[in-house]
Amino acid sequence: MSGTITVSRGEGKTVISIKGRFNFEMHSQFRTAYQSETAGDNRKTKFVIDLTGAEYIDSSALGMLLLLREEAGGNEADIEIINARPEIRKILETANFQRLFKIV
Repeated sequence: MSGTITVSRGEGKTVISIKGRFNFEMHSQFRTAYQSETAGDNRKTKFVIDLTGAEYIDSSALGMLLLLREEAGGNEADIEIINARPEIRKILETANFQRLFKIV
């Protein structure tokens, strides 16, 4: 069973909240959550990925985060990952995501 995504937008910031299992089944839903903010010249949006409700993250979720980063401007992207459980934070750190994203 996969998870769900909730999106809230406002004042130059998009918060994408993940609940449940963050895996390949969420690919389409995750991409839809940020697509309008990464199109054309809209790359000035700050993204916050809230993992408060995430129970699990796999390699495809890591790939989705990298795709968001690329589409949001690569090194210029402003993306913050917040509220990751210790086991999920360990996966992010093992993949050296702290070099690419701000992990809070």
